[in-house]
Amino acid sequence: MNKTIISILFFTLAVLYMELLLGGIETTKHNLSVSGAGPIKATSESQICIFCHTPHNASPQVPLWNKRDSGANYTPYSSSTADALPGQPTGASLLCLSCHDGTIALGDLISRDTPVAMAGGITTMPEARSKLGTDLSDDHPVSFAYTEALATADGRLISPSTLTGAVKLDASGQMQCTSCHDPHDNSNGKFLVKSDGYGALCETCHAAYHDITSHQITGKSWDGIGPDPWPYTEWTTVNANACYSCHTPHKAGGERLLKHAEEEQVCLDCHNGHVARSNIDLALNKISAHPLNLTTGAHDPTENTLVSDRHVECQDCHNSHAVWPIAAGMGTLRNVRGITIGGAEIDPITAEYQLCFRCHGDTQPSSEVRTNRLVPEPNVRLDFSTSNPSYHPIAGPGRNPNVPSLISPWTTGSTMKCTDCHNNDEPFPGPDSTSRGPHGSNYQPILERQYITMAPNPESASAYALCYKCHDRNSILGDQSFSKHRRHIDGMGGRRMNTPCNVCHDPHGVRASGQHSGTKLINFDLDVVQPNSDGLLYYESTGTFQGSCYLSCHGMNHNPCTYGGGGGMGCRRR
Repeated sequence: MNKTIISILFFTLAVLYMELLLGGIETTKHNLSVSGAGPIKATSESQICIFCHTPHNASPQVPLWNKRDSGANYTPYSSSTADALPGQPTGASLLCLSCHDGTIALGDLISRDTPVAMAGGITTMPEARSKLGTDLSDDHPVSFAYTEALATADGRLISPSTLTGAVKLDASGQMQCTSCHDPHDNSNGKFLVKSDGYGALCETCHAAYHDITSHQITGKSWDGIGPDPWPYTEWTTVNANACYSCHTPHKAGGERLLKHAEEEQVCLDCHNGHVARSNIDLALNKISAHPLNLTTGAHDPTENTLVSDRHVECQDCHNSHAVWPIAAGMGTLRNVRGITIGGAEIDPITAEYQLCFRCHGDTQPSSEVRTNRLVPEPNVRLDFSTSNPSYHPIAGPGRNPNVPSLISPWTTGSTMKCTDCHNNDEPFPGPDSTSRGPHGSNYQPILERQYITMAPNPESASAYALCYKCHDRNSILGDQSFSKHRRHIDGMGGRRMNTPCNVCHDPHGVRASGQHSGTKLINFDLDVVQPNSDGLLYYESTGTFQGSCYLSCHGMNHNPCTYGGGGGMGCRRR
């Protein structure tokens, strides 16, 4: 009697369980019977469970599987940043793929002698995001052992011991499709085991990269202009879409499950002025810009800090998992790698210039040389070396204690950033004035303000606006540091030389070379300045606001021309 009661009870519970599953699946796309709610359904077959399960003569796969194994060879996910090594799909993932790889007819069932006819002549899974194919390299990895050792090695994976809720590993401890999807329950959409809004599903396994980032907290939404940045989700803000703002778990366009193959397009989906306030897209299309469109797939997070194949992508300068503009420290450059002024790798950077030196330093090919200098130096890192006689104070305060032209708050003890000169030229307010940074400018090379280098050129506040940003124009034209500044760059009477600042001064820095002292950023443009009658070409500093030039320029032989020391300027022309 007891055995009979137990059997009846077991049968009753099994029936109730199947009814529960049936009740959950009946109104979803996984109901492939004639009563199905989705576009893919049978022409006459009324049984619902039969498309996956059969009570008799099932496949050896559990649970009572009614589909055949296609025997397909799959290309698993791989990445230079992934510690997991997934192989061929196993377990529940292999079962899911019996429909979702598109190789087996949907109606081809073990329990049927002939395939079930499907409406509309559909045989396999139609082309859509749910048809994964046999190339799984663009899908979230499955069928790998999610172990404590893996979580420790990765550093940003949650301990598998915590996966006791909706997200679970299979009985063998492997991550499978069913870790994220419940094929019988679509209450969360996309058959997910829990809501994927605000990164909740992803962060069950993936720890937040940093304490807080702007991408986590911003509630910016799309203004409806241009392409929808989130075409496959119901969420309407950046923080709600969370990981989906950049990544997609299936049919990704680029590596590391990025939405697009073009790395920059992932960022420009939002940074085009229609979601984020900054219109980086507009800045990148200016006359002078970082050439993000020249390479695709060249960037790799594991590449050496000094790469031989010089390239630039948004990810080379920004870490989207760490960026936070209002954070103390590096803000938009949080947790990125760079090169110190001494040439050593640093991770993360502690100063902006260290990031710039990744490409504008020892990397080959070197930075473009725009002026034919007396003392050439294509390595910008070496230009700014604090051991040079003179340099703009990027890596440390300058060496010249007497610079009367400096505009407050600048002093001879100040340091500056590369972006004080190389920046968006758009004045505030403007359509892209929020896109601060060296993304693009109408002044080459990505300069914030105009800086004319070609000689001759009439002096004006606008012609040398970049220099006059920090150096008082009245001081320069008043000859406070060089007794013939005005005569050289502007002129008086009929003798107007119209010499650009760039002809005499190297804006980065100068090392000493031979008799050339390299002080006061003097490094002549050889396309304008020539050797004098004795074949000499150099500048010699002889004291505060004093020096001698040995050269030939503007029709005058300097052999030498001296200035300062209370004696004005005198020239020997022999």
